[in-house]
Amino acid sequence: MSVNTEDYDLASPGAAELFESLRAFGYDLPTALADIIDNSISASARNIWIEMIWDGPESRITTRDDGTGMTEDTLCQAMRPGSLSPLEVRGANDLGRFGLGMKTASISQCRCLTVMSKTRGGEISIRRWDLDYIASTGTGEWRLLKGKELLSDEDRALLDGQEQGSILFWDRLDQLVGDATIDDETAQKHFRERADSLKAHLAMVFHRFLRGRNAVRLHLNGRQIEPWDPFLEDTDKVDPLPAETLVADGEAVEVKAFILPHHSRISPEQHAWAAGPRGWNAHQGFYIYRNKRLLVAGDWLGLGMQKEEHFKLARIRIDLANSADLLWQIDVKKSRARPPAALRRDLQRIARTARGQAASIYRHRGKVVQRKLGSNDVFLWNQVVKRGKTYYKINRDHPLARKVLDTADDKAPVRALLALIEQTIPAPLIVINNAETPDGFGQPFEDSATDLKTAMAETFQALLEDGRGRPDAARALLTMEPFNQYPEMVAAFLDEVATGQ
Repeated sequence: MSVNTEDYDLASPGAAELFESLRAFGYDLPTALADIIDNSISASARNIWIEMIWDGPESRITTRDDGTGMTEDTLCQAMRPGSLSPLEVRGANDLGRFGLGMKTASISQCRCLTVMSKTRGGEISIRRWDLDYIASTGTGEWRLLKGKELLSDEDRALLDGQEQGSILFWDRLDQLVGDATIDDETAQKHFRERADSLKAHLAMVFHRFLRGRNAVRLHLNGRQIEPWDPFLEDTDKVDPLPAETLVADGEAVEVKAFILPHHSRISPEQHAWAAGPRGWNAHQGFYIYRNKRLLVAGDWLGLGMQKEEHFKLARIRIDLANSADLLWQIDVKKSRARPPAALRRDLQRIARTARGQAASIYRHRGKVVQRKLGSNDVFLWNQVVKRGKTYYKINRDHPLARKVLDTADDKAPVRALLALIEQTIPAPLIVINNAETPDGFGQPFEDSATDLKTAMAETFQALLEDGRGRPDAARALLTMEPFNQYPEMVAAFLDEVATGQ
């Protein structure tokens, strides 16, 4: 079809103006560098090195890999905004989609992006987007700088020890450093803190690439990043639900729920590690992966469910292929996804099941619920509901409570004290503190082993005085709150009691 040039105008965007707009995609440092690492992994890199170098206004971030590298033509194409249509069919293991990631992620953090690359047996290729230079020309032209003189001899030598690979240089870090001077301690501290948050984010997003037989090795400032697995699959304390395959518009996804263990079943170090970068409450919910790369880390996906303390042990994995990007509304930053309407009901069902099991473990502290087995002396506190309101009462059948009441010469003050304790529980304060710092509550006796042993001895003696034989009393102590959280200390105490017979 012939078109008369009088029927249209050329409306090419100004380079300087569009680049400034592209900077506002909403990247932060961790999501921006994760996008860069996607390209390295797609290029079959086995090693990736990130260096964050503090030097005041000359601070720099570099990302180097040993992937397949790019020729002059390939690099020039890769540097074009929109280098590949999102409608193009991607390779099965490709982590890209929009052809924007490397550029938009980089310029969101810096005003000067330089890429140097070489293929096996090829020559070094260098290209640069310099936003200040483009603005200074006043032409609106998309001037992609090239030439070896763009980098120093020292910079060019960074690929000398590799047969192939690429390296990105981020200079003029206006978002992270701004106008800070080299001796600005506050700015330098912030720079270091961002490195720490970056490490945690990358350990989470790429954890499935950082483990296994063909693991990618990811280094930050000379130290290898260890993976953070939100599902604790290396332990035998997790209760996974059976995996399900769901299909929408011909796209199959695998969904598998994991119910994490109560803290009493794992070590304090494991519990702290499993909390993740944002804490236990924030990391409950669905985890959406695209080609093993984490997109969403803990979200109930708008399914009408809120993040609450008693659901924090529920984490659900969803695995997508990259052909499902449009169906799941994957965004440019690869940090958001929304399930298709056809799967919402099934996802709600799976979520409710996982949340129910997590709540059961949370409420009963990961132990067999002895109340259902007819035992009334395991828990010190009972929950009572009257006229639609909830109260908490001290269990008068607890052996230690019963002993105190039975041996008191004047029972009235003891009963009054128990009632006063029950009626003055600071429930509103507990709720507020739990909402603000859900992982900030101390565990029973964690700061006083002596008090724990004293309480253990008094309770054991009360069981004996209640007519229980020593074996029965020992079994009761092992299942009783809070002693069942310290099985090794209980075992040591019982050994001492047996030795002292």
